[in-house]
Amino acid sequence: MPRRAAARPETHTALVRQARRIYRTLIAQYPYARAELDFESPLELLVATVISAQTTDVGVNKVTPVLFARYPDAAALAGADPAEMEEILRPTGFYRAKTRAVIKLSHDIVERFDGEVPGRLDDLVTLPGVGRKTANVVLGNAFGVPGITVDTHFGRLARRFGWTTSEDPVKVEAEVGALFPKKDWTMLSHVVIFHGRRICHARRPACGVCPVAQWCPSFGEGEIDADAARKLLKYELAVPKGGEAHVGLLVDGAEPDASFSTGHRGTPTVPRHSGLA
Repeated sequence: MPRRAAARPETHTALVRQARRIYRTLIAQYPYARAELDFESPLELLVATVISAQTTDVGVNKVTPVLFARYPDAAALAGADPAEMEEILRPTGFYRAKTRAVIKLSHDIVERFDGEVPGRLDDLVTLPGVGRKTANVVLGNAFGVPGITVDTHFGRLARRFGWTTSEDPVKVEAEVGALFPKKDWTMLSHVVIFHGRRICHARRPACGVCPVAQWCPSFGEGEIDADAARKLLKYELAVPKGGEAHVGLLVDGAEPDASFSTGHRGTPTVPRHSGLA
């Protein structure tokens, strides 16, 4: 572990180098990072993303199989009985508002795009309830179009890493995007979000076991003692197909720590689309 926070790079070139070192290390830590919403089509991912507001991806993944079995396409969703859909979405919270949003969104997809989710950012953001964040999730994961997803985790870590000082998601997207090749944007989003959910927490980051601590200008904002930091770690929600992920915690480029398992402590398989080849 470093004794103090890393210096903030003085030049853009140095910032790019530091940012890409962090990215390479996070790739090594989370090689299977992906969207944690289960889906089998662009429509399913779009709807799942919309109903994921104010709830967990785990919770969404419990209701979407029922939702899409009952309403398999945009036309069926658009014509759904609101009361029936509300009962399906009830466990996710704000179910009445989410039902209205899903029905309205689906109606627009049917009326304006012949029932198919468009694969262009400019079209996606014209749909009700779809902003750049949701659009980039869909483009990057369902269409293979690179995009940066600036959710609360990504924005927080981008500022902690010194990649941006902005609170504006659009500015964060632009400033961070300038540091990385476009082809890396989607995976960058995944590994940064994974890291934010598991180690670099909002209130008390586990700095003492962070694999990118040596390059982080914000090192020390959280717990720096390794043993105490380890108690703050959160286990993975998503795992590769076929079983639990036993990926050791990489600290300062050292060998993986076998005592830390990043595997999900529940069902060890991903039953729907995993986002992995």
